[in-house]
Amino acid sequence: MADWFYLYPTLYPGVLLKRYKRFLADVRLSSGEVVTAHCSNTGPMKGVSTPGSLVQLSLSNNPKRKLPYTLELIQVDDNDKPTWVGVNTILTNKVVKTALEKHLFPELGKYSQIKAEVVYGKDRKSRVDFCLYPPENRINSATQDNRNIYVEVKNTTWCNGKLALFPDTETTRGQKHLRELMAIMPTSRAVMFYFISRSDCTEFASGDVSDPLYGDLLKEGISLGLEVLPCRFDLSPTGIRYLGLAVLKL
Repeated sequence: MADWFYLYPTLYPGVLLKRYKRFLADVRLSSGEVVTAHCSNTGPMKGVSTPGSLVQLSLSNNPKRKLPYTLELIQVDDNDKPTWVGVNTILTNKVVKTALEKHLFPELGKYSQIKAEVVYGKDRKSRVDFCLYPPENRINSATQDNRNIYVEVKNTTWCNGKLALFPDTETTRGQKHLRELMAIMPTSRAVMFYFISRSDCTEFASGDVSDPLYGDLLKEGISLGLEVLPCRFDLSPTGIRYLGLAVLKL
């Protein structure tokens, strides 16, 4: 198995008491203290916000933060074994950038530069999570793809058995991202990167029950050349490691 490529800071174990108002989670720490932690995942978090679940929190030393604790990991038992699920969506892009810098995804090919939050789209009002630029010493040949690579990242926590699903709710923002990616092809490569933040899922599909339009747009994009990378990650209170691609089931 691959080594940890991202290490967590010190995490604090506890038990989830409740998650509410999207951004808040009450947790009883192992010390017995009850704290309110920030929850960056604004979605419904289907199946991964059950009261009584074991959790791990990070602690910020920023004195300006109203809530110093952040909900990082929740333990589930969906596939006959305890599995940690990453729920800090703010962390996802930081982790993906680290993985891109280490060139962990051979499907992306060669690139020499990584830029985050690059403006693109029909009206230049959208930002893609990452744009990867080909090596400066480009080779003009039939075998060398010198197009820029636009990568949109989605954190994925919902599952049905070993099938990871995205989205877990209707997402007009996600629909817009698919349309924007389709618009830049074929002059650029467009990649949907699904960060499957749980190790117990080996397959991936669109969450059509939650958002059928998103599923239709994803299939349309694939027919036009959209690349889909459903990437599996193993998360623990120690860190994160890459497990490879899930099987795409569309």
